[in-house]
Amino acid sequence: MRDCVALLFCVAAVTAWRVSADAKELSITTIKEEPYAMSRGSELEGFCIDLISELSRELGFKYKVSLVKDNRYGLKDPSGTWNGMMGEVIRREADLAVAPLTLTAVREMAVDMSTPFMYTGLGFILRRDLSSEESSFSLLSPFSTDMWAGLLIAFLLTGLCMFLVGRISPAEWAGPDTEEQNFTLLHSFWYITGALALQGAGPHPKGLSGRLVSAIWWLFAILLLACYFGNFNSMLHSNNKHVSIKTFEELANQDLMDYGTVEGGSTTAFFKNSRNPVYRRIYEHMERKKSFVSSMDEGLRLAQEGNFAFIGEAVSLDLAVARHCQLSRSDETITMRAYTIAAPLGSPLLKNLTIAILKLSESGELTHLRQKWWSSSCAASSRANTSEALRPHDLRGLFLLLGLGLGVGLLLALLELLSGARNQAKDGKKSCCSVLTSELNQRFGSKGGSAEGDDSGKSKA
Repeated sequence: MRDCVALLFCVAAVTAWRVSADAKELSITTIKEEPYAMSRGSELEGFCIDLISELSRELGFKYKVSLVKDNRYGLKDPSGTWNGMMGEVIRREADLAVAPLTLTAVREMAVDMSTPFMYTGLGFILRRDLSSEESSFSLLSPFSTDMWAGLLIAFLLTGLCMFLVGRISPAEWAGPDTEEQNFTLLHSFWYITGALALQGAGPHPKGLSGRLVSAIWWLFAILLLACYFGNFNSMLHSNNKHVSIKTFEELANQDLMDYGTVEGGSTTAFFKNSRNPVYRRIYEHMERKKSFVSSMDEGLRLAQEGNFAFIGEAVSLDLAVARHCQLSRSDETITMRAYTIAAPLGSPLLKNLTIAILKLSESGELTHLRQKWWSSSCAASSRANTSEALRPHDLRGLFLLLGLGLGVGLLLALLELLSGARNQAKDGKKSCCSVLTSELNQRFGSKGGSAEGDDSGKSKA
């Protein structure tokens, strides 16, 4: 599975001798397309191969696998002749067709079809950058939501740290009793806002601790602005030709991009026979532009090259998106359809196969096979070749530098206050702890309480 070139569909037709009571070996013909049937050395593997194996185990028949001759599902020409898998079944060259063969009214009239083993709808894929929605807030797009939240937290913490350093450091506020503090909470936030705009907003810090916090924030702001404008410029150049296409109606209403589907398949028949004006316009566009493709591989290749939307069955498109990280599938899916097993009219095999498929579904085996073969090989870090919003982990070094600077600044402010308290304690022959406690009380709001006490004493006197 890992090194296969073919994509998306297995076309498996069971061709064999006529099944009788004493002869139960079936010959299975298939097409090598991921993930339904793919080469693994000289053997085949895939969803359909596993499905056939489970059915053979359930019903007790033997089988061998070969390839479909004309590499087609089956199309009825104007003369009434079927080709592909349908033709093999109708001509009784095949006993069964085991594939993602879509159940349609035309096919049901020509062959017998079992209960569905998989359901899907129609969608389209295109390059992820072409499906990206233009934001009304493009000025915010260089940073992700988490990044903006992180910046807000950093801004609030820095403003609070600047305020605390201004209160604690004696170099910033030498006399709490006699002078006014310069770095109030409002001025602290105004000061760091000015730094973000690369403008000074005096007064500036005087002490070592305040200058350290200020320098770290200025460095953080300069590097942050450089990242912002660099990513913004990249987004402007990469997104100026983007088209936002999310639905079939948006696809039909634009002329910047071609779109198409596999020629002669059930998807083409749906758009051709639909009475919905949007779907009719889609078919007329494909017919006029001759934008049909010969195979799923070709449609996938054109979608990867860009400026082309490939329309197909959602279950197969999901696999393409899981394998090719630059692709994106439309959110909208239309017209539910089912994959079934086909057999010649009146085949005695069909009833037992239907029962076996229902058992596999009830036991969860079909779900297990779906998860096995549709597992994504797209790494989480793989992204389209476009500029993306910066996330906090992209600038974690810058945030760590800011946090370290704030912590060291606060520590220096405390050391400055402690040094001044020791000198005062030595001069006044007091304990250092009592002087330090008194200083902190004066700087953090107890001054008002002591002043009130003094006023009440004076009034009593």
